[in-house]
Amino acid sequence: MLELLELLLTTSLWAAVIRIATPLIFATLGELICERAGVLNLGIEGIMTIGAMAGWLWVYQGGDLWGGVVFAAIVGMLFGFLHSILVVYLGLSQHVSGIGITMLASSISYYAYTMIIPFSTTPPKIVAFSAFEVPLLSSIPIIGGAFFNQTALTYLAYILVIVTFYVLYKMPLGLTIRMAGENPVANEAQGINVLLIRTGAVMVGSALMAIGGAFLTMSAFDAFYFGMINGRGWICVALVIFASWRPGKAFLGAILFALFEALQVRAQLIGADVIPYQIFSMMPYFLSIVAMMLVARKAAYPKALLVPFRQGDRI
Repeated sequence: MLELLELLLTTSLWAAVIRIATPLIFATLGELICERAGVLNLGIEGIMTIGAMAGWLWVYQGGDLWGGVVFAAIVGMLFGFLHSILVVYLGLSQHVSGIGITMLASSISYYAYTMIIPFSTTPPKIVAFSAFEVPLLSSIPIIGGAFFNQTALTYLAYILVIVTFYVLYKMPLGLTIRMAGENPVANEAQGINVLLIRTGAVMVGSALMAIGGAFLTMSAFDAFYFGMINGRGWICVALVIFASWRPGKAFLGAILFALFEALQVRAQLIGADVIPYQIFSMMPYFLSIVAMMLVARKAAYPKALLVPFRQGDRI
């Protein structure tokens, strides 16, 4: 217990937590925006994958880092638009369409990678974002060096949490998005195009998912390799429920899961001779399920989530 307490007070642990949490923050915010508008986007895993590949590819081909981020976001928006056509305009199953988007985006990513780098045995590397300190804030004991000595994309994630909250709860646009997921008939009665609002929300949310994937190849690591998303998209879907569809709680949920993940890596080093490593690898997911069960029981989900809308409908 004393070792665990000492570990929790180390800056290196919390720095690792923030690095693990950053792609989750981006993708969870993206999924939250989609679901707030009434659309479940299970294409998140594939969109993160193709975002990771697109961002890396842009820089590998000679582009700048921020150009890679923008390119990844644009690619994510295109897949979000495709998902919108299927579920918003055609009214197809959001579950089936989302899984299809994941399979399509992942397959395109791997195919494009093997076409561009056909004979490479090791993933080609790029020059990724570098960490830098925020003056004054980085000098705060323990958390300062962890939260404010990160790369630019991590700081962007912090900002987007605040921006997402402000837009959803302080602006008329946010009310319109939330009503599209709660009572789209009320939106239509005000002369608002519900289908357009849902499409826009899905495209913006998908862009954030793709940036979350790009973080892995352009900030956390410096290369793209198969399987690097490793289920993070599905974790983000669970985090949205854990957060009760609120940006602030989504941020805390991402930090909590990342803490479990970072602790299990260090716990393996401490107890590797006593407990099988598979037990430690399982713990972040098990503890996340427990936390979600405790918190999400009282969650109020968007009433029109998963419900197709047709102009003139009364639901």
